[in-house]
Amino acid sequence: MEDSYIINGGKKLTGTVEISGAKNAALKMLIASLLFNEKITLHNVPRIADVQELINLINSLGADARFIAKNTVEIDPRELAINRVDLLYAAKIRVSFMLFAPLLKKFGHCFVPNPGGCRIGARPIDRIIFGMKTLGIEVNYDSETGYYEAQMDQPVKGSYKFDKPTHTGTELLILLALHGKETIHIDNAAQEPEIDNLIEFLNESGAKIKKTGTKISIEGVKELKFKKPFYIMQDRNEAVTFSSLVLSTGGQVEIKNIATYLIEPYLKKLKAAGVLLNIYKNGFSCANNGLMHATNIETSPHPGFMTDWQPSWAVLMTQAEGTSIIHERVFENRFSYVEELRKLGAQIEYVKLPVKNPAEYFFFNFDPNKIYNQAIKIRGVQKLHGGALNVADLRAGATLAIAALTAEGESIINGVSILERGYENFVEKIKNLGGGIEKI
Repeated sequence: MEDSYIINGGKKLTGTVEISGAKNAALKMLIASLLFNEKITLHNVPRIADVQELINLINSLGADARFIAKNTVEIDPRELAINRVDLLYAAKIRVSFMLFAPLLKKFGHCFVPNPGGCRIGARPIDRIIFGMKTLGIEVNYDSETGYYEAQMDQPVKGSYKFDKPTHTGTELLILLALHGKETIHIDNAAQEPEIDNLIEFLNESGAKIKKTGTKISIEGVKELKFKKPFYIMQDRNEAVTFSSLVLSTGGQVEIKNIATYLIEPYLKKLKAAGVLLNIYKNGFSCANNGLMHATNIETSPHPGFMTDWQPSWAVLMTQAEGTSIIHERVFENRFSYVEELRKLGAQIEYVKLPVKNPAEYFFFNFDPNKIYNQAIKIRGVQKLHGGALNVADLRAGATLAIAALTAEGESIINGVSILERGYENFVEKIKNLGGGIEKI
């Protein structure tokens, strides 16, 4: 199986990138489609490994999901027949945890294993389980099998406030609440735009969901009725990846088909770093004029600087004058790429930054008895060289490709199937920018 890239770096990349549909919206929309009793059509679905894995999983449960055009998926949930999610499928993709909603709606009883996906830290599963229990769902975990067993004997009711916001938890509770017998309130909900896209899809189909800041109310409805094909939003992570890539090589790029308000925190940091920017409604152009300077960031959920953006920012800062700091607040194992970048000559070191109340400051479940590395210091400008690299998680994989294309000489990146879980036509888009990349 081809699972490596050979990259010849050191060239300034230039050109245009058309942004694909958002992975983190498409996956949740596919699962939400299983709540209907008719065929659903979704447009702008990215053809990536994670989407195909979820389609395979949905089909394994008896429903029918398939691409009927290049970026169009049709889902027929009416033959959903199995209430136990196969461990092999679920281990490949974290979003499988959201299958609680359609399986409980149809069967009232289901089995879902611990989710898979990238290992970038302990995910806040406990917050999600507490939320389900608060709404009246019985949930038990079998540590021997790795499965959660859930029972819903009556429509959900009540309200829940997340201790700390969780993207997946917010979306799952929304789906569970759709058919409740009373209005359900969710407080301290995550605010990601992908959640807004999901709510738009559901409301177009007859749901009664209102969102004001971190508060969401869901009035139960008898059934959802599909009215028209739905268009998945664009992928803001892809926009950040490709603009960071081109800027790191010293080039210039136009990013098309992205609502720029979705990545406003990133664009503000680019401007602060001295990047030449031209921002318009559905895209932007940017150029590295050779005068970039170090700029610090700290990550937080939307509307802050996303944790998914910081790995590519690290490479960009190796090409900026001065010393920059990245402080990671969302996940406790997000720096898997650091050792790999050091292989290319990057001068990056871990630093300890004072935090008054770490349990409140960090968004993961902070353990005072554990040692964390949550901040790095990057020195620039650095001349990177080629090397052999290994991918640990999706965004780290894109980061290593950026670094290899920035570095002089040849690099090999192994494990790129992890990267391709989240990027459509990654190699082709880089080639269109003039990058030297081949899959081997």
